[in-house]
Amino acid sequence: MHCSKMTYCGLLLLLPVLLLGQNWQSDFDTALSKAKTEDKPLILVFSGSDWCAPCIKLEHDIWTSEEFIAYADKNYVLYRADFPRKKRNRLPAALATVNAELAEKFNPNGHFPLVVLMDGNEHTYGQMGYDKKSVKAYISKMNAYLQ
Repeated sequence: MHCSKMTYCGLLLLLPVLLLGQNWQSDFDTALSKAKTEDKPLILVFSGSDWCAPCIKLEHDIWTSEEFIAYADKNYVLYRADFPRKKRNRLPAALATVNAELAEKFNPNGHFPLVVLMDGNEHTYGQMGYDKKSVKAYISKMNAYLQ
């Protein structure tokens, strides 16, 4: 394959990674329903994707790793409640409202990042933040709440 534009080649090379990472649900109610139907824990992540340094590290070190993506596809349902601050990253109003309601209920102290582990009935098992751990150790820590 010959690419005349570097950005085009970069996008083509990233496409498989982007497709692999598409396991985040775009709707919280759908995520809850899927967690119930598939009998999997729901991982609700509160993130400030464009301003929170630990959130960005969590995204880079854990959520986008091939190891986590493969494990999550089989074992979790994922939903990200994002709170970007930059105008260009602004969420649609309806989604911002849903995320704000989730924050009121599950993150009233406004911690970022906050990872809340729950079942499909919104029973919370536990919560955690970002730890500089290997992907395997981070998954183990999440799973420890599910015991």
